[in-house]
Amino acid sequence: MTAKISYDDVEVGTELPARSFGVTRATLVQYAGASGDFNPIHWNEKFAKEVGLPDVIAHGMFTMAEAVRVVTDWIGDPGAVVEYGVRFTRPVVVPNDEQGATIEVSGKVGAKLDDHTVRVDLTATSGGQKVLGMSRAVVRLA
Repeated sequence: MTAKISYDDVEVGTELPARSFGVTRATLVQYAGASGDFNPIHWNEKFAKEVGLPDVIAHGMFTMAEAVRVVTDWIGDPGAVVEYGVRFTRPVVVPNDEQGATIEVSGKVGAKLDDHTVRVDLTATSGGQKVLGMSRAVVRLA
């Protein structure tokens, strides 16, 4: 696969389609099974509160992965992501109810780089709070 977006068709400021991602306690259990990360802060409310958290929290890597989906959906080729990094600023708190939490992600082209690559700056929030800082992906476009 190759990116479906052309380097010549994007400018600094080009906005990517925003997405919302739901996360429930069941989602966290599924992610724990897939990742092997069974830390009790991600599934045991009593333990999470005993260590000073407000409730069970989503895995940081899960939050990071959901955010980059905005980029991979936009370019159409996950292999076009050549670099990706974030700072974890706040946890995504996941209540034990039917709704869980929502991660809202938006992105825009922050810079056009060399070799048909662009830097995409992402904003990820949950409950009105920014949960990822310095969330940036470099992608190679067609």
